[in-house]
Amino acid sequence: MHELTLFVVFVAIAFEISNGWNDSANAIATVVSTRVLTPMQAVILASSMNMLGAIISTTFLSTAVAKTIGEGIVDPRAITEIVVVSALISGFLWNGAMTVLGLPVSASHALIGSLIGAGVAFGGTALLNLHGLIKIFTALMTSPILGIFLGYLFMKLILKVFGTLPSGTVNRTFGKLQLLSSGFMAFSHGTNDAQKVMGIITLALFSGGYLDSMEVPLWVILLCAVAMGLGIAMGGWRVIKTLGMNMLKLEPVHGFAAETSATGIILGASIIGMPVSTTHVISTCIMGVGATRRLSAVRWGIAGKILLAWVFTLPACFIVAYVVCTLLMDIL
Repeated sequence: MHELTLFVVFVAIAFEISNGWNDSANAIATVVSTRVLTPMQAVILASSMNMLGAIISTTFLSTAVAKTIGEGIVDPRAITEIVVVSALISGFLWNGAMTVLGLPVSASHALIGSLIGAGVAFGGTALLNLHGLIKIFTALMTSPILGIFLGYLFMKLILKVFGTLPSGTVNRTFGKLQLLSSGFMAFSHGTNDAQKVMGIITLALFSGGYLDSMEVPLWVILLCAVAMGLGIAMGGWRVIKTLGMNMLKLEPVHGFAAETSATGIILGASIIGMPVSTTHVISTCIMGVGATRRLSAVRWGIAGKILLAWVFTLPACFIVAYVVCTLLMDIL
Protein backbone atom coordinates (compact mmCIF):
# COMPACT_ATOMS: atom_id res chain seq x y z
CA MET A 1 0.00 0.00 0.00
CA HIS A 2 1.31 3.46 -0.91
CA GLU A 3 2.77 5.57 1.91
CA LEU A 4 0.16 8.33 1.43
CA THR A 5 -2.70 5.82 1.68
CA LEU A 6 -1.20 4.40 4.88
CA PHE A 7 -0.96 7.93 6.23
CA VAL A 8 -4.63 8.49 5.38
CA VAL A 9 -5.58 5.38 7.35
CA PHE A 10 -3.43 6.53 10.29
CA VAL A 11 -4.99 10.01 10.37
CA ALA A 12 -8.46 8.49 9.95
CA ILE A 13 -7.93 6.38 13.06
CA ALA A 14 -6.64 9.44 14.94
CA PHE A 15 -9.81 11.28 13.88
CA GLU A 16 -11.98 8.36 15.00
CA ILE A 17 -10.29 8.37 18.40
CA SER A 18 -10.80 12.14 18.73
CA ASN A 19 -14.42 11.63 17.72
CA GLY A 20 -14.90 9.08 20.50
CA TRP A 21 -13.03 11.30 22.95
CA ASN A 22 -15.46 14.18 22.40
CA ASP A 23 -18.53 12.00 21.92
CA SER A 24 -17.98 9.92 25.05
CA ALA A 25 -20.23 12.48 26.73
CA ASN A 26 -23.12 11.40 24.50
CA ALA A 27 -23.43 8.04 26.23
CA ILE A 28 -21.72 8.74 29.56
CA ALA A 29 -22.80 12.24 30.64
CA THR A 30 -26.36 11.49 31.75
CA VAL A 31 -25.67 8.18 33.49
CA VAL A 32 -22.68 9.65 35.39
CA SER A 33 -24.44 12.89 36.37
CA THR A 34 -27.40 10.93 37.76
CA ARG A 35 -24.95 8.73 39.74
CA VAL A 36 -26.43 5.53 38.33
CA LEU A 37 -22.92 4.43 37.36
CA THR A 38 -19.45 5.50 38.42
CA PRO A 39 -17.35 7.18 35.71
CA MET A 40 -15.25 4.03 35.25
CA GLN A 41 -18.31 1.77 34.98
CA ALA A 42 -19.90 4.17 32.48
CA VAL A 43 -16.74 4.28 30.35
CA ILE A 44 -16.51 0.47 30.20
CA LEU A 45 -20.19 0.14 29.28
CA ALA A 46 -20.10 2.89 26.65
CA SER A 47 -16.84 1.74 25.07
CA SER A 48 -17.93 -1.89 24.71
CA MET A 49 -21.43 -1.02 23.45
CA ASN A 50 -20.00 1.43 20.90
CA MET A 51 -17.77 -1.26 19.47
CA LEU A 52 -20.66 -3.73 19.36
CA GLY A 53 -22.87 -1.17 17.63
CA ALA A 54 -20.23 -0.46 15.00
CA ILE A 55 -19.52 -4.13 14.27
CA ILE A 56 -23.07 -5.51 14.43
CA SER A 57 -24.68 -2.74 12.37
CA THR A 58 -22.15 -2.93 9.55
CA THR A 59 -21.80 -6.71 9.53
CA PHE A 60 -25.43 -7.75 9.84
CA LEU A 61 -27.48 -4.69 8.86
CA SER A 62 -25.93 -2.23 6.44
CA THR A 63 -23.03 0.11 5.70
CA ALA A 64 -25.43 2.71 4.30
CA VAL A 65 -24.10 5.55 6.47
CA ALA A 66 -20.51 4.81 5.38
CA LYS A 67 -21.57 4.80 1.72
CA THR A 68 -23.44 8.09 2.15
CA ILE A 69 -20.31 9.75 3.55
CA GLY A 70 -18.03 8.12 0.97
CA GLU A 71 -20.16 8.96 -2.08
CA GLY A 72 -22.59 11.70 -1.03
CA ILE A 73 -20.23 14.65 -0.48
CA VAL A 74 -17.59 14.57 -3.21
CA ASP A 75 -17.20 12.48 -6.35
CA PRO A 76 -15.00 9.52 -5.27
CA ARG A 77 -13.74 9.09 -8.85
CA ALA A 78 -12.44 12.67 -9.12
CA ILE A 79 -10.32 13.04 -5.97
CA THR A 80 -7.05 11.72 -4.53
CA GLU A 81 -5.87 10.76 -1.07
CA ILE A 82 -4.72 14.38 -0.58
CA VAL A 83 -8.34 15.50 -0.31
CA VAL A 84 -9.15 12.80 2.21
CA VAL A 85 -6.13 13.37 4.43
CA SER A 86 -6.70 17.15 4.40
CA ALA A 87 -10.27 16.64 5.56
CA LEU A 88 -9.19 14.27 8.32
CA ILE A 89 -6.45 16.58 9.61
CA SER A 90 -8.93 19.47 9.78
CA GLY A 91 -11.57 17.39 11.58
CA PHE A 92 -9.02 15.96 14.02
CA LEU A 93 -7.73 19.41 14.98
CA TRP A 94 -11.25 20.77 15.55
CA ASN A 95 -12.42 17.76 17.59
CA GLY A 96 -9.32 17.89 19.77
CA ALA A 97 -9.51 21.64 20.37
CA MET A 98 -13.21 21.58 21.31
CA THR A 99 -12.72 18.60 23.65
CA VAL A 100 -9.95 20.44 25.49
CA LEU A 101 -12.31 23.43 25.82
CA GLY A 102 -15.06 21.16 27.16
CA LEU A 103 -17.52 21.80 24.33
CA PRO A 104 -19.50 18.98 22.69
CA VAL A 105 -19.30 19.35 18.91
CA SER A 106 -20.52 17.42 15.92
CA ALA A 107 -17.85 15.21 14.40
CA SER A 108 -20.27 14.81 11.49
CA HIS A 109 -20.30 18.55 10.80
CA ALA A 110 -16.52 18.66 11.23
CA LEU A 111 -15.96 15.79 8.80
CA ILE A 112 -18.46 17.01 6.21
CA GLY A 113 -17.29 20.62 6.34
CA SER A 114 -13.68 19.47 6.05
CA LEU A 115 -14.38 17.19 3.10
CA ILE A 116 -16.23 19.98 1.29
CA GLY A 117 -13.37 22.43 1.94
CA ALA A 118 -10.69 20.01 0.77
CA GLY A 119 -12.75 19.01 -2.27
CA VAL A 120 -13.28 22.63 -3.33
CA ALA A 121 -9.57 23.38 -2.88
CA PHE A 122 -8.67 20.36 -5.02
CA GLY A 123 -11.09 20.70 -7.91
CA GLY A 124 -13.65 23.43 -7.27
CA THR A 125 -17.35 23.08 -6.58
CA ALA A 126 -17.77 20.74 -9.58
CA LEU A 127 -16.48 17.90 -7.36
CA LEU A 128 -19.35 18.29 -4.91
CA ASN A 129 -22.35 15.97 -4.97
CA LEU A 130 -25.15 18.51 -4.51
CA HIS A 131 -27.92 15.90 -4.36
CA GLY A 132 -26.05 13.97 -1.68
CA LEU A 133 -25.25 17.14 0.29
CA ILE A 134 -28.91 18.22 0.32
CA LYS A 135 -29.85 14.78 1.65
CA ILE A 136 -27.13 14.88 4.32
CA PHE A 137 -27.85 18.42 5.48
CA THR A 138 -31.57 17.69 5.67
CA ALA A 139 -30.82 14.90 8.15
CA LEU A 140 -28.31 17.00 10.09
CA MET A 141 -30.68 19.96 10.41
CA THR A 142 -33.90 18.11 11.20
CA SER A 143 -32.56 15.60 13.75
CA PRO A 144 -31.83 18.20 16.50
CA ILE A 145 -35.33 19.68 16.08
CA LEU A 146 -36.76 16.18 16.33
CA GLY A 147 -34.60 15.66 19.43
CA ILE A 148 -36.14 18.60 21.29
CA PHE A 149 -39.70 17.58 20.48
CA LEU A 150 -39.24 13.86 21.09
CA GLY A 151 -37.39 14.44 24.38
CA TYR A 152 -40.14 16.80 25.55
CA LEU A 153 -43.01 14.54 24.52
CA PHE A 154 -41.46 11.34 25.90
CA MET A 155 -40.73 13.01 29.24
CA LYS A 156 -44.29 14.34 29.36
CA LEU A 157 -45.58 10.80 28.77
CA ILE A 158 -43.43 9.44 31.61
CA LEU A 159 -44.68 12.17 33.95
CA LYS A 160 -48.28 11.42 33.00
CA VAL A 161 -47.87 7.70 33.75
CA PHE A 162 -45.57 7.86 36.80
CA GLY A 163 -46.13 11.41 38.06
CA THR A 164 -48.25 10.36 41.05
CA LEU A 165 -45.59 8.04 42.47
CA PRO A 166 -43.07 9.24 45.10
CA SER A 167 -39.97 10.75 43.51
CA GLY A 168 -37.71 8.26 45.31
CA THR A 169 -39.60 5.32 43.82
CA VAL A 170 -39.48 6.88 40.34
CA ASN A 171 -35.75 7.52 40.47
CA ARG A 172 -34.94 4.04 41.83
CA THR A 173 -36.98 2.47 39.03
CA PHE A 174 -35.54 4.63 36.28
CA GLY A 175 -32.05 4.32 37.73
CA LYS A 176 -32.21 0.63 36.82
CA LEU A 177 -33.80 1.38 33.45
CA GLN A 178 -31.09 3.93 32.71
CA LEU A 179 -28.54 1.14 32.62
CA LEU A 180 -30.39 -0.13 29.55
CA SER A 181 -30.97 3.28 27.98
CA SER A 182 -27.33 4.36 28.34
CA GLY A 183 -26.16 1.05 26.88
CA PHE A 184 -28.47 1.37 23.90
CA MET A 185 -27.45 5.01 23.47
CA ALA A 186 -23.81 3.93 23.22
CA PHE A 187 -24.79 1.13 20.83
CA SER A 188 -26.69 3.54 18.55
CA HIS A 189 -23.72 5.94 18.60
CA GLY A 190 -21.51 3.16 17.28
CA THR A 191 -23.98 2.30 14.52
CA ASN A 192 -23.84 5.83 13.11
CA ASP A 193 -20.63 7.63 14.05
CA ALA A 194 -18.16 4.79 13.50
CA GLN A 195 -19.48 4.32 9.97
CA LYS A 196 -18.51 7.86 8.98
CA VAL A 197 -14.79 7.16 9.21
CA MET A 198 -15.34 3.75 7.60
CA GLY A 199 -16.72 5.69 4.64
CA ILE A 200 -13.74 8.05 4.59
CA ILE A 201 -11.16 5.23 4.63
CA THR A 202 -13.10 3.38 1.93
CA LEU A 203 -13.14 6.60 -0.11
CA ALA A 204 -9.35 6.86 0.21
CA LEU A 205 -8.85 3.21 -0.77
CA PHE A 206 -11.16 3.61 -3.78
CA SER A 207 -9.54 6.84 -4.96
CA GLY A 208 -6.11 5.20 -4.55
CA GLY A 209 -7.12 2.27 -6.74
CA TYR A 210 -7.13 -0.35 -3.98
CA LEU A 211 -10.87 -1.05 -4.23
CA ASP A 212 -13.08 -1.59 -7.26
CA SER A 213 -16.23 -0.38 -5.49
CA MET A 214 -17.27 1.61 -2.42
CA GLU A 215 -17.95 -1.53 -0.37
CA VAL A 216 -16.44 -1.25 3.13
CA PRO A 217 -13.81 -3.97 3.81
CA LEU A 218 -14.15 -6.02 7.00
CA TRP A 219 -10.76 -4.89 8.32
CA VAL A 220 -11.87 -1.25 8.03
CA ILE A 221 -15.03 -2.03 10.03
CA LEU A 222 -13.05 -3.70 12.82
CA LEU A 223 -10.34 -1.03 12.87
CA CYS A 224 -12.85 1.83 13.16
CA ALA A 225 -14.87 0.00 15.82
CA VAL A 226 -11.79 -0.47 18.01
CA ALA A 227 -10.64 3.13 17.45
CA MET A 228 -14.06 4.49 18.42
CA GLY A 229 -14.08 2.32 21.54
CA LEU A 230 -10.60 3.54 22.49
CA GLY A 231 -11.66 7.17 22.09
CA ILE A 232 -14.73 6.60 24.26
CA ALA A 233 -12.52 4.92 26.89
CA MET A 234 -10.37 8.07 27.10
CA GLY A 235 -13.42 9.96 28.39
CA GLY A 236 -13.75 13.63 27.48
CA TRP A 237 -14.47 14.64 31.07
CA ARG A 238 -14.78 18.38 30.46
CA VAL A 239 -17.37 17.70 27.77
CA ILE A 240 -19.16 15.25 30.07
CA LYS A 241 -19.34 17.93 32.78
CA THR A 242 -20.72 20.49 30.33
CA LEU A 243 -23.37 18.20 28.89
CA GLY A 244 -24.41 16.19 31.93
CA MET A 245 -23.98 18.60 34.83
CA ASN A 246 -23.64 22.23 33.79
CA MET A 247 -26.47 22.47 31.25
CA LEU A 248 -29.18 20.76 33.32
CA LYS A 249 -29.44 19.08 36.71
CA LEU A 250 -30.47 15.54 35.76
CA GLU A 251 -32.20 12.79 37.72
CA PRO A 252 -32.35 9.16 36.49
CA VAL A 253 -35.81 9.60 34.98
CA HIS A 254 -34.55 12.55 32.90
CA GLY A 255 -31.47 10.63 31.80
CA PHE A 256 -33.61 7.67 30.75
CA ALA A 257 -35.99 9.89 28.75
CA ALA A 258 -33.18 11.75 26.97
CA GLU A 259 -31.16 8.63 26.13
CA THR A 260 -34.16 6.64 24.93
CA SER A 261 -35.36 9.49 22.72
CA ALA A 262 -31.90 10.00 21.25
CA THR A 263 -31.41 6.26 20.66
CA GLY A 264 -34.63 6.06 18.65
CA ILE A 265 -33.60 8.95 16.40
CA ILE A 266 -30.02 7.73 15.85
CA LEU A 267 -30.94 4.09 15.16
CA GLY A 268 -33.66 5.19 12.74
CA ALA A 269 -31.16 7.38 10.88
CA SER A 270 -28.59 4.57 10.76
CA ILE A 271 -31.10 2.12 9.28
CA ILE A 272 -31.98 4.47 6.41
CA GLY A 273 -28.32 5.43 5.86
CA MET A 274 -28.46 9.03 7.08
CA PRO A 275 -25.48 10.46 9.01
CA VAL A 276 -26.69 12.54 11.95
CA SER A 277 -24.86 14.35 14.70
CA THR A 278 -25.23 12.15 17.75
CA THR A 279 -23.95 15.08 19.83
CA HIS A 280 -26.69 17.36 18.54
CA VAL A 281 -29.35 14.71 19.03
CA ILE A 282 -28.55 13.84 22.66
CA SER A 283 -27.98 17.51 23.57
CA THR A 284 -31.33 18.61 22.17
CA CYS A 285 -33.09 15.63 23.75
CA ILE A 286 -31.68 16.77 27.11
CA MET A 287 -32.95 20.31 26.39
CA GLY A 288 -36.40 18.93 25.50
CA VAL A 289 -36.52 16.83 28.67
CA GLY A 290 -35.43 19.80 30.79
CA ALA A 291 -38.09 22.04 29.26
CA THR A 292 -40.81 19.82 30.79
CA ARG A 293 -39.78 21.07 34.24
CA ARG A 294 -39.63 24.72 33.25
CA LEU A 295 -37.67 26.59 30.60
CA SER A 296 -35.40 28.08 33.25
CA ALA A 297 -34.33 24.57 34.32
CA VAL A 298 -32.05 24.50 31.30
CA ARG A 299 -29.01 26.73 31.73
CA TRP A 300 -29.38 28.49 28.40
CA GLY A 301 -26.07 30.33 28.79
CA ILE A 302 -24.25 26.98 28.65
CA ALA A 303 -26.57 25.82 25.88
CA GLY A 304 -25.79 28.99 23.95
CA LYS A 305 -22.04 28.29 24.06
CA ILE A 306 -22.71 24.78 22.77
CA LEU A 307 -24.86 26.17 19.96
CA LEU A 308 -22.11 28.63 18.97
CA ALA A 309 -19.62 25.78 18.75
CA TRP A 310 -22.09 23.93 16.51
CA VAL A 311 -22.58 26.94 14.24
CA PHE A 312 -18.86 27.53 13.75
CA THR A 313 -17.89 23.87 13.29
CA LEU A 314 -18.71 23.50 9.60
CA PRO A 315 -17.29 26.83 8.29
CA ALA A 316 -14.18 26.58 10.50
CA CYS A 317 -13.44 23.06 9.30
CA PHE A 318 -14.12 24.09 5.69
CA ILE A 319 -11.49 26.84 5.94
CA VAL A 320 -8.87 24.71 7.71
CA ALA A 321 -9.30 21.82 5.24
CA TYR A 322 -9.13 24.22 2.28
CA VAL A 323 -5.83 25.67 3.56
CA VAL A 324 -4.35 22.25 4.41
CA CYS A 325 -5.29 20.80 1.01
CA THR A 326 -3.82 23.82 -0.81
CA LEU A 327 -0.55 23.46 1.11
CA LEU A 328 -0.34 19.70 0.54
CA MET A 329 -0.92 20.12 -3.21
CA ASP A 330 1.99 22.56 -3.33
CA ILE A 331 4.25 20.22 -1.33
CA LEU A 332 3.38 16.80 -2.86
